[in-house]
Amino acid sequence: MWALRDGIFYRRKGFNQMAIELRYCEDLFNYSRRESRVVTVGKVKMGGGHPVVVQSMITADTRDTEACVAEVLQLAEAGCEIVRITAQTKRYAQNLEHIRDGVRAAGCEVPLVADIHFKPDAAFEAAKWVEKVRVNPGNYADKKKFEIREYTDEQYEEELGRIREEFAPLVRLCKELKRAIRIGTNHGSLSDRIMNRYGDTPLGMVESALEFARIAREENFHNFVFSMKASNPKVMIEAYRLLVARLAAEGADWNYPLHLGVTEAGDGEDGRIKSAIGIGSLLADGIGDTIRVSLTEDAVHEVPVAQALVAAIPTGGCEAKVRESWNPFEYERRKSDPQERCGIRLGGTELVRVFTSRRKWDALAHKIEQMGDFKPEIVSEDSGVIALDPRDDEALAEVNQTRSSQLVTVLDGVDLPVIAAFRLLAAKLDVRHAVLLKDTLCPPDGVGADFLPTLLRASMNLGSLICDGIGDAILVQGEEAPGQSLRLSYNVLQAAGARIFKTDYVACPSCGRTLFNLQETTQKIREATGHLKGVRIAVMGCIVNGPGEMADADFGYVGGAPGKINLYVGKEAVKFNIPEGEAVGRLKDLIQEHGRWIDAPKAVAQV
Repeated sequence: MWALRDGIFYRRKGFNQMAIELRYCEDLFNYSRRESRVVTVGKVKMGGGHPVVVQSMITADTRDTEACVAEVLQLAEAGCEIVRITAQTKRYAQNLEHIRDGVRAAGCEVPLVADIHFKPDAAFEAAKWVEKVRVNPGNYADKKKFEIREYTDEQYEEELGRIREEFAPLVRLCKELKRAIRIGTNHGSLSDRIMNRYGDTPLGMVESALEFARIAREENFHNFVFSMKASNPKVMIEAYRLLVARLAAEGADWNYPLHLGVTEAGDGEDGRIKSAIGIGSLLADGIGDTIRVSLTEDAVHEVPVAQALVAAIPTGGCEAKVRESWNPFEYERRKSDPQERCGIRLGGTELVRVFTSRRKWDALAHKIEQMGDFKPEIVSEDSGVIALDPRDDEALAEVNQTRSSQLVTVLDGVDLPVIAAFRLLAAKLDVRHAVLLKDTLCPPDGVGADFLPTLLRASMNLGSLICDGIGDAILVQGEEAPGQSLRLSYNVLQAAGARIFKTDYVACPSCGRTLFNLQETTQKIREATGHLKGVRIAVMGCIVNGPGEMADADFGYVGGAPGKINLYVGKEAVKFNIPEGEAVGRLKDLIQEHGRWIDAPKAVAQV
């Protein structure tokens, strides 16, 4: 059995123990892309230095050939390079033949992927017609029962033998037909076997995928990719990092490509921010060969966000003769000393604070008292923050020799990527000193920029560092509008799990399995519950994305049948077959029953 502790991987077998120091990235201060083998999906190649491939997924019912063909063509026109289609049963999978024929008849060569949950026979049928099959190791050959039991080594091997019987025939067929496979682990849908040995952890996610990969390799099949999706960016980042390190430890020929995604990211700015934190931070470390941004919106809106994330990958850096001062596989906040700035406490275990400039503070001064939890807290120019180049060892030594704890940031204009610059600062700075993060080191000159690239860059840079455990305060400089930069600051903190100031939603993207209108329903639930600070609500279109994929949500709203909703508390279904028209009201009642409901406060000034 494997165990992870302080970045060291231990394998215990009998009285013997082997320890491996894990590394997921060649150089955390200088960009280099992970080297992976080439995997072919139709005419598209991923890995091996090829450009990052953008994917999405249609929402039409797989039995509706005309609607599916139309959506595939729309996505391809928008620049989507691979399109996924759900195939929940063998009957649905059979229609993939007609969808493929319709797409090809229109002159479109975009590869098609079948999305499989629970049904090996559907996967086997789908492989006949499409270029790639996605399987979820947590439910491909396992009926999840949420059982608590101890597996002996013999019982564990018996389970693996049963999985091999189910999965190996698909591998052989894909090898024969030259198809690709995605071994796609999801945080919330791990098998009972994995849950009881490793828990609902990044390590469990990785081991679940490796079980299936070993079966593929036993069949001498290598045309597959991995994914490690989660709705929590911290969990997702840790899982991918751990996977990369484990693959490297297994050997040089385990260099399979990776598909990146934050599952159930949601909609609007929140969905884009959460996706940018998870996907963007990994891309910035050179990890990822293909991506999908999962938004609770029309799928065509996912494509430009994914393209913008790929375009925003920061390259460059510096050669640094220093090791990182944090454990990249298990989140822990950097232990700075608490201190006070402008009457506000920061550092240590205090809240991650929101800074702003004097100009923006003055622009908002007339309504700051009415902003509630969303107001700016400290003016940067008044804070006494020390700005320096993290390569300037003399300046760093001077700060480290001070008796009192300081607040330090990176100097604007430094020619380093933001993530590399702040990592270098954190590695060289005494841990007692607090760090003020910035989204950009090149503030705009007053000319308004497109907000999407600004939002994605801020989320990628700030979110990545926060998920590394670095940062006691943040300053958004890339957005000129005072209110908008403030909203972005708080939304990044919320999405990174650093500071909860509003309701958190886990909402899956629509697909052919969805049993109600996700976009309309999510909006109704937001309107009814958006004031419940710290409550996490999952909105899931079907049972596949139900109790498992909700992961650590407090309450769940899940499609159980057409027009019928099941309500969950955690992973337990407590209300069944509620008519859709009554379900939002019943959700409010359920939240109240569990002591989490408060009445909405009076409106405060919007930022």
